[in-house]
Order: sequence, then C-alpha cells, then structure tokens
Amino acid sequence: MLIGLTGSIGSGKTQVANLMRDLGARVIDADIISRELTLPGHEGWKQIREQFGDDVLDSGNRLDRKKMAERVFNDPSAKKRLEAILHPLVFQEEKKLYEKLIASDPSSLVVIDAALLIESGNHVNMDQVVLVHSPKELAIQRVMARNGWPREKVIERLNSQMPFEEKSKFADFIIHNDGTLEELQSNTLATFRSIAKLAKQ
Repeated sequence: MLIGLTGSIGSGKTQVANLMRDLGARVIDADIISRELTLPGHEGWKQIREQFGDDVLDSGNRLDRKKMAERVFNDPSAKKRLEAILHPLVFQEEKKLYEKLIASDPSSLVVIDAALLIESGNHVNMDQVVLVHSPKELAIQRVMARNGWPREKVIERLNSQMPFEEKSKFADFIIHNDGTLEELQSNTLATFRSIAKLAKQ
C-alpha cells in the first residue's frame, strides 16, 4: 500500500514520518530525492541550469537552494517553471523506489513523505493520504526555533502554502499535532493501525 504523508511547514510531518518508520513503514522522502536530482550533472540540475541560467548556482556549480527559493518565492511564474521540472522527475524516482520495495516485500506499507503532495497533484496516486496539522501559532514557534527565522518570514512562508481547510478535503486521515510527544505517538499509532487494517482487506 502507498501512503502519502503531507503537512505544512512546522506541522510535525517529518516527526510523524519517523514514527511511522519506527512502526515498520518504508519511508520515501521526496525532499531527499529532489536534492539528489539537483546535484551537479543530474537531470534536475541540468534542466534548472538550462531554464534559469548560472545565476542560481554557487561558486562550485551546485544549485544555490537559498537563492533559488528566494527567486521562486517572489516570482509565481518561476515557481511554476521549477515545479514543471522537478515534480515529474521526483514522481518518477518515487515510483521506481516504491516498485522496488513492493517487489522485495509485497505487504510493505510505503510512505511518501512530501510537503507538496497535494499541491503537486501526486495525492491522486496514493492509496491513502495522511495530513499532519498543528495550530498556526504552534507551527510558527516551532519553525522559528528550528530554523532561526524571524516571525515575519515564517508567517509569509505559511501563508504561501495551501491552507489546512483546503488540504483536508483530500485527506483520508488527519493527525493533529497540538499536544505532547506522547499524544502524537498515540495519534500516529492509531492512524497507522487503521491503515494497516485497510491494507489487509
């Protein structure tokens, strides 16, 4: 079974992915795939360089992720062009990894950990979609502490993402992360057991 796991910045999505891994799920991280695809010489890197030029590369010819992020954050058309390059390549790699995992163990519960699962349209390829949600203020505090960003930057980033109310329309399960770690573990376990039961049907 293929499970899509998503959530806005500061929601605790990665923490839930790690908890699911501990419970036996095989986790595919879309962000890691994206980083690998944009290493010098790789297909994503080639297409980005062709589309955006050398000014988004650093002195070592590596993709300057900070510069690229600023570029697409302030330019919706640039964001669309970048996504048109990366999303199909990431989907292709995810599919390969999923097929490899299922070939070795057909009963595997495979989790795609992806921040843009719904925005990219990849949620339609999932058997189940799990959305992690935290109250806005709690998410802001988490990101400020983790990334060292000023409050305004975190709010700006949160406001640029699809609202929870919209995302929830596409979710089969919602894990609320607004309490203690023990509560998050309990919520994740309950969701994981429900999905495992569905997988056996």
